Amino acid sequence: MLLKDKVAIVTGGTRGIGKAIVEAFVREGAKVVFTYAGSHEKAKELENQYKNQVLAVQADVKDFEKAQEVVEKTVETFGGLEIVVNNAGITRDNLLLRMTPEQWHEVLETNLTGVFNYTKAALRVMLRARKGVFINLSSVVGLGGNAGQANYAAAKSGIIAFTKSVAKELGSRNIRANVVAPGFIETEMTAQLPEQQLKQWLEQIPMRRAGKPEEVASVCVFLASEMASYVSGAVIVVDGAMH
Repeated sequence: MLLKDKVAIVTGGTRGIGKAIVEAFVREGAKVVFTYAGSHEKAKELENQYKNQVLAVQADVKDFEKAQEVVEKTVETFGGLEIVVNNAGITRDNLLLRMTPEQWHEVLETNLTGVFNYTKAALRVMLRARKGVFINLSSVVGLGGNAGQANYAAAKSGIIAFTKSVAKELGSRNIRANVVAPGFIETEMTAQLPEQQLKQWLEQIPMRRAGKPEEVASVCVFLASEMASYVSGAVIVVDGAMH
């Protein structure tokens, strides 16, 4: 029970890595509020599965006022807020030559501004309590770039610099901020890739397999717990040595 009596917000919690984080946190004793964009049925399913321990809130992470509402609702429901996991993200892949301004802005606003929104919204609660943990999901693409993903790479790279700045700014207040950068992880999103592309990806991974969402969630549990009490401003890569 590494997170006993802790309260967390996880953005984008109905599928893939986000869902695995919600489940891992609940197993470790945390109460979790998770946001979702449109997967209403999946959200309800997860809520029913962990009665009294989780709360689903429909929220677009691009909306700052909604982020404030989610934080208020969390404190109201569970009595506090110690952990924020900024996981929600989208892709709108395209070669730069064909990338539209809409594809650029949508990815930047969801993946990067969304992180700002929930960090800023949670700050007041954490500063009052003089404790808190931010865990921001980046990607190996944010470290090395990727053809056809200039928008995604820029957002995920921005998350790293933003998190390091937050860690420096808030360290004296006992607030930690870290990044988890997954590589190729088996999710609903990757399941739609053509077999040939999957094969190419796997050949680039020294461990010769994709990661599981649970393997990313385990790292988030560690970072959220007291075991990582002196870990801040770090980037932990979870990619089977691909990067």
